[in-house]
Amino acid sequence: MRADRLVSLVLLLRQRGRLSAATLARELEVSTRTVLRDIEALSAAGVPVYAERGRHGGFALLPGFQTDLTGLTHDEALALLVAGSRRGAQAFGLGAALASAMRKVVDALPDSNRATAAGAVQRLLIDPETDLLSRRLASEEVPDATVAEVRRAVLAGHKLRIHYAPVGQTPRWRTVDPIGLVTVRGQGYLLATRSGADRTYRLSRILAAEELSEPAQRPDRVDLDRVWRERSTRFRTGGDQVTVLVRVNPTRREELVGTALAVLAEETEADGWLRLEVTFQDPRHAQWALWQLATNAEALAPQWLRTTLRDRAAAIVTRYGMPTTAGPPPTA
Repeated sequence: MRADRLVSLVLLLRQRGRLSAATLARELEVSTRTVLRDIEALSAAGVPVYAERGRHGGFALLPGFQTDLTGLTHDEALALLVAGSRRGAQAFGLGAALASAMRKVVDALPDSNRATAAGAVQRLLIDPETDLLSRRLASEEVPDATVAEVRRAVLAGHKLRIHYAPVGQTPRWRTVDPIGLVTVRGQGYLLATRSGADRTYRLSRILAAEELSEPAQRPDRVDLDRVWRERSTRFRTGGDQVTVLVRVNPTRREELVGTALAVLAEETEADGWLRLEVTFQDPRHAQWALWQLATNAEALAPQWLRTTLRDRAAAIVTRYGMPTTAGPPPTA
């Protein structure tokens, strides 16, 4: 909305001083023409913004101009700034809104505390993209329009239609009653019920979504942390799932973890390879996942999985060990 953009423009000028139209356009993700129109609108509304000409010119506010965004203590603002470094906002499609909110938080601080808070945030890091072993944490991209539709239905308490693609199955539409959204290690999930049964959907597998006007059938209050713990426990122990002990080249870890249902244990061996205990949806899922990794992974247990993979590899060797029956390729 334009009103939010105008506020963000003022805050950028307050916090960073003189900025060019091109820089403002990049920060606000609009065109320079839009920035110039916004500057004109601010001037007409009485905001003391002026232009400086020349090679290093740009737009700036008159010294001492204050915005009416007060009420936060230093510690409260710092807590919000630290929380803003987490990747949950990205998983839920709130990255742009979070950036705008952080500018407002910084602007709410007295001048004496603004530099202190900014410096403190630089010394606190939460959930970096890689760990000490340089293993990159998985992060999934979900189209903003899709996750925004899901988020609106969750917060409004409306039913939701989603076009969902389960692993190894054909995508299809289904109508659910959304309960809440959860993000874990960069992966987002929708907790919902469908025909009264608990369902958990990975956001990255929702191809499209549509908020309906019909109210969702769900309790008025929910303990989302408890619900997630209960579903996680059932997910790891229910159905035809199989647990596999596997060694994997660390360069292929994310590929394995991305296809597994859950990682129950993980350790690094002396040769640098990783030993993981993971669960798969069923035996066929386990066979497929390990086969994709070829020699970059070794199933250690259960024995039936090792035997199946060995027999499959032997059949491939036999097939390609036989002379071809086809003639030579045609020449140009």
